[in-house]
Amino acid sequence: MILYCDTSALIKRYVDEEGSARVNDLWDGSSAIATSVVAFAETLAALNRKRRENILVGKDYTRTAAQFKNDFSHCILVPVTSALNSAIETLVRAYPLRGFDAIHLASALVIRNADKSQMLFACFDRTLNSAAASEGLRIGIS
Repeated sequence: MILYCDTSALIKRYVDEEGSARVNDLWDGSSAIATSVVAFAETLAALNRKRRENILVGKDYTRTAAQFKNDFSHCILVPVTSALNSAIETLVRAYPLRGFDAIHLASALVIRNADKSQMLFACFDRTLNSAAASEGLRIGIS
């Protein structure tokens, strides 16, 4: 099974918070992890916010950021392209999505359509999960 993680799911892999155990279970049970290329910036920004809030300090931040970058280098990455932008335009007309949420949903649909193996969508945003379910994606977080 391919696990598609938006940033709300990815961050829970690296910072212990509500939902982290579920993400870790899904991650460990997956054959591959997929995400959008934009998740790199989003996740590093979130990790640095955790550093500024003293949730991740010193070596913990350094180790966590390094682990994220290593994991990210092994992910299936969906680039933002003109074709993806066309899909995004359709999705934002249909659903009340924020910009990066639309990128993640369109990216997950690209993965699902390109690889007919089972895929699970991991996200902690109700609006995005609702749109993903309406698009026929299996939701991994309820």
